[in-house]
Amino acid sequence: MFSHKNKIKESIADRFFLTGVYLFLTILLVVVLYPLIYIVSASISSPEAVSSGKVWLFPVDLSFKGYEVIFSNSQIITGYLNSLFYTSFGTLISVTLTVLIAYPLSRKTFFGRNFLMFFIVFTMLFYGGLIPTYLVVQSLGMVDTRWALMIPNAIAVWQVIIARTFFQTSIPDELVEASEMDGCSDFRFLWSVVLPLAKPIIAVLVLMYAVGQWNAYFDALIYLKNPDLHPLQLVLRNIIILNTGTGGMDASEMMERQQLADLMKYALIVAASLPVMLIYPFVQRHFVKGMMIGSVKG
Repeated sequence: MFSHKNKIKESIADRFFLTGVYLFLTILLVVVLYPLIYIVSASISSPEAVSSGKVWLFPVDLSFKGYEVIFSNSQIITGYLNSLFYTSFGTLISVTLTVLIAYPLSRKTFFGRNFLMFFIVFTMLFYGGLIPTYLVVQSLGMVDTRWALMIPNAIAVWQVIIARTFFQTSIPDELVEASEMDGCSDFRFLWSVVLPLAKPIIAVLVLMYAVGQWNAYFDALIYLKNPDLHPLQLVLRNIIILNTGTGGMDASEMMERQQLADLMKYALIVAASLPVMLIYPFVQRHFVKGMMIGSVKG
């Protein structure tokens, strides 16, 4: 065993380098952390303190008026439930379809895989446009339905590429050949062998698709007319627009409305970001591993 006296002494250059690294990481932490703290502090401060710029780090004149206003709106709860539905089932559909297309493309025995992959990547460079896409969604009868937010953009090409690379580097051909010799079918092999080994990349796909679904509002703006189907992001957008109107008001009322609108913006940011921030710690370990394997190797 080595004693403390046998430890290799760091050189002065190494100490300067580590000091520089720690200093850089500390500055980076402050740059990233300060906006988050500021937004949370502003969301629980008084409207007057937020509008006058008194809030710079900690809450001033503690007030939860912003949260009271947004959660007193029944559409907020409906929007939350809709977004949870779209995020849960949309992510499930997206991850399932991505795995089902990425795994066959990763196998060398799949005939025409390079030809098919070319057309998949081709869609990253050329897009039909909004009007053709809308006409397709309309012809399928999905306008003003929940399916319009989950099916048209169910598969992302970049996620397919990452998953395909992961399967190529993590599922050896020898394992496939051994399963075929044992009489294992393709779907049984995918379910019993591939998916248990693919937990890191599945975590990556879940987080990417879930964040995209949770933050999406443009598709809802285009395809949904029924307010009861609107996701949270679209509801919050409508609330902000509604509270920034100043028609028919005197100066004091306009100032009060503007102060409330400023406060609500911060409260809405916190309310909309909280679910994603709660999910990330549970998939962070697999997310980092999956991203490293899926994007670096190839």
